[in-house]
This record gives sequence, structure tokens and C-alpha cells, in this order.
Amino acid sequence: MTHSVDQDARCIIRHAIQQVLPEESVMKEVGLRRWERELFLVAIGKAAWRMAYAAKKALGRKIIGGIVITKYDHSGGAIPGVDVFEAGHPVPDENTLLATKTVLDRVLKLDQDTPILFLVSGGGSALFELPMEGISLQELMDTNRSLVNSGAGIIEMNCVRKHLSQVKGGRFAEAVFPRPIYAFLLSDCLGDRIDTIASGPAFPDASTSQEALSIVRKYKIRHSERMEACLKIETPKTLCNSESQIIGSVTQACHAAKEAANQLGYTPLILTTTLDCEAREAGRFMSAIAREIKQHHNPLEPPCAIIAGGETVVQVRGSGKGGRNQELAFSAALGIQGMDSVAIASVGTDGTDGPTDAAGGIVDGQSIDKLCLSGIDPWQVLADNDTYHGLKAIDALLITGPTGTNVNDVTLLLIR
Repeated sequence: MTHSVDQDARCIIRHAIQQVLPEESVMKEVGLRRWERELFLVAIGKAAWRMAYAAKKALGRKIIGGIVITKYDHSGGAIPGVDVFEAGHPVPDENTLLATKTVLDRVLKLDQDTPILFLVSGGGSALFELPMEGISLQELMDTNRSLVNSGAGIIEMNCVRKHLSQVKGGRFAEAVFPRPIYAFLLSDCLGDRIDTIASGPAFPDASTSQEALSIVRKYKIRHSERMEACLKIETPKTLCNSESQIIGSVTQACHAAKEAANQLGYTPLILTTTLDCEAREAGRFMSAIAREIKQHHNPLEPPCAIIAGGETVVQVRGSGKGGRNQELAFSAALGIQGMDSVAIASVGTDGTDGPTDAAGGIVDGQSIDKLCLSGIDPWQVLADNDTYHGLKAIDALLITGPTGTNVNDVTLLLIR
């Protein structure tokens, strides 16, 4: 049975996500490790519940208690002996602070030689947070929103977040010293820099106060005198009570996509695993590659698949609804208008793209024509950053629901 290029793209995306679900990695790296002492479990991020569930299943009574902090609607239910908190993302809320304070209180009551099993995934920057003394939750929320909407990259955002936090940038490990921390991470950061994943709560911080100050000035982020003072306080540059290991990343997701594309008869090429630019520019670039392949069979001859991993950004100028993957796909649709046997999909591996219920979008050469026939101006959609409604109008949203993992985004160009 012959599938359409759209169906093949959806199949490849599903396989890529399936291969980076956390259970297998946690069972392999955590469950098979020889632990000499009982452990206290702390799991943070969008994949926290599934990581914690797998660890508890693998280690059983070896885990003497624990806390999970994950995004609303990302919990799968009770885990015996483990308290599960849900909190705000991408902006922290009251539950974020309550859950984080609970972690600190519980850990500090443990014997000083009790190891902490620290399971970290993307989203942890918002979900694991306790601001520096004198900074209110409202100030923190306003700053996070301003950074998200400014077009700042994730590394830039996390640099500022670290310097305003009691737990980021190595400060969690510093606060619970001398208790040993064993951190296992699903990377959602470009280049898999451990100090940027969830803002590096248990890893020495490479960013500096000067960088943090430069970022808030570069993007004109309003902040108080107290916040200015906190930005000038350096984060820990060395730690002696923690070790960290990455157990999943976007590189793995891209290779899984490559494998699935090959099995479906496409010649695959991983273009990059560090895509880092404005979403609409990435969309334009992917559509330019599509035109190059169609016209000149370069860099590959059809049928082929071009795969990119990373994390783009959106500079919000309009008042619409969308996310970086939806904006990338929508922008790409404009560049492949009228082309046959071409599909471009972009998806957040966590299943949620921006403040929406969609994981991303999938478009083809007929998408823009369909939109125009429905009476919607595609250029206005892009100007308003309203790609969610634009894609929804032509049934081009990719909706997976929360996947339980988070290793950046995967973008796929497929040509028959």
C-alpha cells in the first residue's frame, strides 16, 4: 500500500518521538547501575513523571522517597512513596515555588550522606524555581514572559534565570551540600551543554553575571534594582558533590527519524542537530532546500528526507496564538506553495509547542491555497503570530498530546 508523503512524514515523526521516550534510557542507565545506598528521588521537567516512574519500577525499595515536579496534565498518576506536584510552564507559578521549596526542605532533612537521584528534563527551568530573596513571584513571571516573547535564545534565557534563582546554575547542589547528587538528564539544549539543561541546578555554571546583565539590556527586559543586584551575584563555578550524565538528546531523535525515513524508501540526510534561529527564517530555509532539490536534485535526489534538530525562537509581534514549530511550518508552507509531493513538518518532542495543545505543524504544497480558499490571508496570520489558528483551519496541526519526553524539536522535509 502506497502512503502519501504527508502520511510518511507523520510516521517518521512518530518514530522519532517514540525512540526518545525516557523509560528505556532510565531503565538502562539508572536501573542497571549498582547503587550501594538507598536513594532519595527528585525529578523535574516535562518528562519528570515518566522518568520517575521508570526509576521507581527499576529500583523499587532502593528509593526511600521522592518528589516529582512536572507541567500541568503531564502526570500519569500516583507513584508509591513519591509526591507528585504539577506547576506552571513556561512561566512559573505559586505551585512551582511550593514544590521547589518542598524539595529543598525534604532534602535538607536527609542524612548528609544520603544520595539524591536527580532526574532532569526540559521544562525544568520553569518548573524548578525559587527566586532569590527580595524577588517576588510576579517579578519573576514578568521577566520570564518578557524573555520568552523577546526572541532571546534558550541559552540566553537560562543565563538570566540562573542569576535570579536559589536553585539554578549549580545553586541546588550548593544548597544541599555535602549530600551527593547523581543527575541523569534528557537534553533539550543545543549542543547538550549540561549547565543549560533546566538551567543546570546541579552543575557548575559557565555563564557569568556580566552575560546576564548584557542579555537583559540587549532585549530591554525591565527589572528592579533588587533584580539588578541579584544578576551581579556569581553562580557556583565548581561543585564537588554532583555528577551528571546525559541519557537522551535531539541527536538521538534525528537519528531515529533518519532510520524511519530510510525504511520508508527515502534517502535521508541529517542537516543539523543545532538549528538555532528565528522560526520563520528556518521555515524559509527549509522551503528553499525543497526548491533546490526539486529543481537541481541537490543535495539529494528524490525520494529524500532532510532532517534538522534544535530549537528556534519566535519574536512575538502580534497577539495571535502559536508556537515556534507551528510558525516554522507555516512559514515553510509559503515557500513550497504549488509544489507536488513535498511535505514539511516541525514538532516539539514534548508534544506541546508554545502555549498550545499542538506539538507543531505539517504542511505541503497545497496548504497555502487551501488557506486562501477559506478566506484567510496567510501573510496576516504570520504577522499576527497566529499560526495555530491558521494551521487549524486547514487541518495542519500536529497534535500528539504530552509525550512524556522533551529533547528539543525535530524538523523534517520529505520529498517523493
